[in-house]
Amino acid sequence: MRATVMEVNIDKFKRNINVIKEYAGKELMPIVKANAYGTYLNKNIELMNEFKILGVALVDEAVSLRKNGYKNEILVINQPYIDEIDDIIKYDITIGLSSIDFLRRVKSKIKVHLEIETGMNRTGIKLNELDNFIKELKKQKNIIVEGIYTHLSSADYDIEYTKMQYDLFEKAVQKIKGEFKTIKYIHSDASNGLLNYNNDIANLIRVGIIQYGYYSFKEAAKIIKLEPIATLKTKITFIKAVKKGESISYSRKYKADKDMIVATIPIGYADGFRRSLTGNFVVVNGKKAKIVGTICMDSCMIDVTTIDVKVGDVVYIWDNKIITLEDISEKCGTINYEIISAITDRVPRVFT
Repeated sequence: MRATVMEVNIDKFKRNINVIKEYAGKELMPIVKANAYGTYLNKNIELMNEFKILGVALVDEAVSLRKNGYKNEILVINQPYIDEIDDIIKYDITIGLSSIDFLRRVKSKIKVHLEIETGMNRTGIKLNELDNFIKELKKQKNIIVEGIYTHLSSADYDIEYTKMQYDLFEKAVQKIKGEFKTIKYIHSDASNGLLNYNNDIANLIRVGIIQYGYYSFKEAAKIIKLEPIATLKTKITFIKAVKKGESISYSRKYKADKDMIVATIPIGYADGFRRSLTGNFVVVNGKKAKIVGTICMDSCMIDVTTIDVKVGDVVYIWDNKIITLEDISEKCGTINYEIISAITDRVPRVFT
């Protein structure tokens, strides 16, 4: 196996799920899109089959779950394309529906959750379009409406806007429930909604990044105690002495200001380790080591002058203690979701 791996702790994942379930008091729908936010837990079908329903973003992701042996319900939360309908039917996939054109073109029996637009302005049925949409649905006896949902755009910080979204959603729910007796699931809350609001409208929670032990906003750690499940690590493959004034890596952007001991580690931007992290730190033998020279496609160099190291020593990109996923995302000017989900498939995932 390659020296660079992401280790994913299944026991911690299960503990997080239990903590969230107790906090929520509702059914959970784990969101395992984007290869379970980069953890690849979606590949662990025995684990996935413990859940009644899973959420993904793409029909292809749902098909992959089915082919790998997942037996329970799958919801594709994004509006699919009409040319994916054969796979939707073949693999018994439930879809999010908000396109009237798609609705009119479906000729086979499918299960759907109606997506309501309440303020995200991405996809969804607007409230003033709902009567007409329901009228079209009534003409299509092959479409079974099993759910209603919406997406909250700003539940991490905008209380008034989120309350407005809840109000619009509740109106839509009441209207739809009056027309269809097949509704099983009502859902609006993902991680931010769950932790910031007490919403009685829904009976299902779309649990995202918090199930993996990473918080969706800074104050979330004060609300619920979770354990990060993933560490990204590699090993030292080469050690060399660099003289003062010598340059390191491409474009000679870094020149040693003193005699140094420099180690090479086999992780680079093709693994999802961004070039913008040049000058940041990694963890070696419990100490921080600075990345020196521009991060390459497949490797980078670190200053180990003051650290006792040898070839084969483990280097953590994030260990969830000395360096966290959030430290890295802040350095990159982004969010933890993006960093973990962007680690590429060149990096093996190891379940522990």
